[in-house]
Amino acid sequence: MYLDICEIFYSLQGESTFAGLPCIFIRLSGCNLHCSWCDTDYANHEFQAMSLDHILQQIASCKCSLVEITGGEPLLQKNTAPFISCLVEKGYRVLLETNGSKSIKNIHPGCIKIIDIKCPSSNESDSFLFENFKLLTEQDELKFVIAQRHDYEFTKSIIKNYLVKISPEKIHLSPVFGQIKPELIAKWMLEDNLSARLSLQQHKIIWNPDKRGV
Repeated sequence: MYLDICEIFYSLQGESTFAGLPCIFIRLSGCNLHCSWCDTDYANHEFQAMSLDHILQQIASCKCSLVEITGGEPLLQKNTAPFISCLVEKGYRVLLETNGSKSIKNIHPGCIKIIDIKCPSSNESDSFLFENFKLLTEQDELKFVIAQRHDYEFTKSIIKNYLVKISPEKIHLSPVFGQIKPELIAKWMLEDNLSARLSLQQHKIIWNPDKRGV
């Protein structure tokens, strides 16, 4: 089994309910979307084909049980689902960050899916596969990246119409770094008593926001 890998690194989780925890990141290459504010465009161009054994050896050296599979879009690669199953069966706690344009039905139930639903400012808001809502479990999470008021209203509508059974702690509103002030989104959320949480990209606060491998 081989996967096209952009990078593997060990850092602190910067987002989701796991923010602040040590985590191994496995960034897969390739993406089917072209978001206007993408901060990992290099994942489209940089890759190395790595065997399963090579990947497992590399992550074992980190001595960390939390692993995130990210991209790019991880579900573009046919071996992603069996790779996730392998990690879960080896005792890793696995997070999958996906843009929601591909079905999550074949992902191991022990994997926590974090779906990034694209808002209008991304220019990819029509990409979401709505059948994925029916496949969510109680442990899965959703993220909305907000750059403007229109994104917030889009997010509010999705929450109201599709996510009423999802715990607010699993629904994240994340400001586009440097494009909108977090306090503005906080103000909107409080005014609307929105059942969600404001999530900041901690890694961009701790380190230089353009720094890779953190």
